[in-house]
Amino acid sequence: MAEYTYLVLSLPRGTTRDTARQIMTEHAERGGWEIDRLRLYPDGRRRIQLRRKVIRAVRTF
Repeated sequence: MAEYTYLVLSLPRGTTRDTARQIMTEHAERGGWEIDRLRLYPDGRRRIQLRRKVIRAVRTF
């Protein structure tokens, strides 16, 4: 079973779709994050939950 690390981004009301896309693209390309959940609230704010796999190093002798 895979283990994940999560990162929650909260974008304020008035953030454009292009700006939100740019922020998520930067996290994906530079940090290896992927979208887990994205919620757009009626008042316009966005809550984005990103995740990435935890890679454990295994000793080999």
